Amino acid sequence: PPTQPSTSQDSPDLQIPVHLLLALQYEIALTNIHSTMPAATKSPITAPVPISKPVIFASSGIGGCMGWCIVHPCNTLAVRWNLASMQGKVFSFKGMIRESGWMGLYDGLGAGIWRQVFYATTRFGLFETFRDKLHEIRGTTDFASRVGVGALSGGIAAYISCPAEVAVVRMSNDSSLPVNERRNYKGVVDTAQRIIKEEGVAAFWRGSTPFVQRAMMVGVFQVATLDQFKELYVKQFDQKKNSIPNVFCAAMTSGLLYSIATMPLEAAKNRMASQKPDAVTGKLPYKGTLQTLRAVSAKEGFFALYNGFLPYYARCGGHTVSMFIFVQVLRDFYQKNA
Repeated sequence: PPTQPSTSQDSPDLQIPVHLLLALQYEIALTNIHSTMPAATKSPITAPVPISKPVIFASSGIGGCMGWCIVHPCNTLAVRWNLASMQGKVFSFKGMIRESGWMGLYDGLGAGIWRQVFYATTRFGLFETFRDKLHEIRGTTDFASRVGVGALSGGIAAYISCPAEVAVVRMSNDSSLPVNERRNYKGVVDTAQRIIKEEGVAAFWRGSTPFVQRAMMVGVFQVATLDQFKELYVKQFDQKKNSIPNVFCAAMTSGLLYSIATMPLEAAKNRMASQKPDAVTGKLPYKGTLQTLRAVSAKEGFFALYNGFLPYYARCGGHTVSMFIFVQVLRDFYQKNA
């Protein structure tokens, strides 16, 4: 305990109340204890657990599959609408529901999920892998390198997943064909077995050229515009960057642009994937991207390539939003629990 201060009349300025001296000593003691505390007993701010390459690939694939379950009806609608004119029909949503029922919107869902297993896993996993490797080599990641990596990873993923894409197109559209022209596939495995048996393995890659071209354009447009639109909505509408509203608005705006740019390639891919040989000549009517685009434009008009644009846009923008949200949730969960 402190000594009682002097009460001498000779030094009135040195008189300090005892309770103030006690408080001062208490603060000094706390400061000394804190300064001598071992570093391990302090609570440091821990950095997030780094995400390994297997987790990057797995979260991309699972997020892609979960997102596809949401937008698959839009894909079915887009495929049937787009191919209706190929069959000489005018598309009707009411007629489609009357003919196939509401669950017909989920025709080919199994093949669509398998497509995402290969496409989303490869596309986004390779994008991040190539981007990081290029950064190690060059020491920087600029806009041009992101565009190039986006196009390359998209093209590789599309070519790998083309067999599943052919199955998706055929299974989604089969029930809309005339009864005598239907293939009546029973599922993904049955579709694969019958294509191999009846048409050969090469049939799995019919439409691969426009599919790869479309995927490369999507990669370029997403990389080129998604971040820019995020910044635009942050500045113009005071959104928080990478929040759900910000991702939704940017993805739907970016999706509108690349849907307009890639819809003709999507139409060419659909026709090449679903075509049958001519009954008389035995030849396929569509042989390549440009030939398909020219043939459709000459016979049905250029805008026939944009049949089904609205559900196609909903599919593109909706899948981008839902997939990125699911991927982020999965990665956050991993980092919190790893």
